[in-house]
Amino acid sequence: MGNDGGSIPTRRELVKEAARIPTVSELKATAFENLSHAWSHDPLSLDPLDMDNVVSDWRGRLYNYESVLKGLMPSGDDDKDDSATAPALVNGESPELTFASTGIKSLRDVVKLKFHQYKRPGARDKEEKETWACPVSLKELGPATKAVYLVPCGHVFAEAAIKQIQEDVCPECSEKFERRDIIPILPTDKAELDVLAARISDLRAKGLTHCLKKDKSNGKKDKKKRKAEEAERDGSANGKKTEGSTAKAPSKSEVESRVSGIKNPMTASITARVLAEQEERNKRRRLAATAN
Repeated sequence: MGNDGGSIPTRRELVKEAARIPTVSELKATAFENLSHAWSHDPLSLDPLDMDNVVSDWRGRLYNYESVLKGLMPSGDDDKDDSATAPALVNGESPELTFASTGIKSLRDVVKLKFHQYKRPGARDKEEKETWACPVSLKELGPATKAVYLVPCGHVFAEAAIKQIQEDVCPECSEKFERRDIIPILPTDKAELDVLAARISDLRAKGLTHCLKKDKSNGKKDKKKRKAEEAERDGSANGKKTEGSTAKAPSKSEVESRVSGIKNPMTASITARVLAEQEERNKRRRLAATAN
């Protein structure tokens, strides 16, 4: 007889076997699964990666370009953005990291990657899709192949192919590069991460960003600080109490002016969509504030 409450199982009966250390094969399988997810999904939005519009930071992480644009856009209200401490759920799941933790402060902190599309010769169009492969070795790029990209051009290759190149010239665009500017994609070894950290520290000391362009963030901060001080002096002179500087939502004319100044049609389209979403979000917040 059973299920009558007459017997209570002990812990020894419930726990059939003690906890054990995962085997090497299990650890490798888990690492490969995590790497596959990082190769296919944006860590900020959890959306699938759009390999035509993917960017990477100095750590070799992969992001959708649209996610980086959204993170760089001002919030448009006086409230602090809580995404850095309590990220919102995306499709019922929490993002792997917040935008503030990435350290990306401008588009100069990322490099747009350029993947080579390849289709196996003799394959039928409907049966086999194009894959992203190394243009030199034609190895399929992904978690099974260690890949790197070059700064500043952004072309992606298999690491084994780049090591065999004698001259420091990109095989795709013939742009020169330095060996330190070969960035591994999604590195897992601590030694590689230490090399990347030393590289970005050296670049920042020289006033450069990840894409080897000048870092203008300090100049912008100083300019904003001077404007805030001038506004405070003007307000005190007029006998008016000034509050802290607030970020305003971009108007329709400002949106059009920003988009018109962008030459790349893809970038202009994404920027316009992000600004429109931001303006709509700010309108809802203002309506909710007035209702309260």
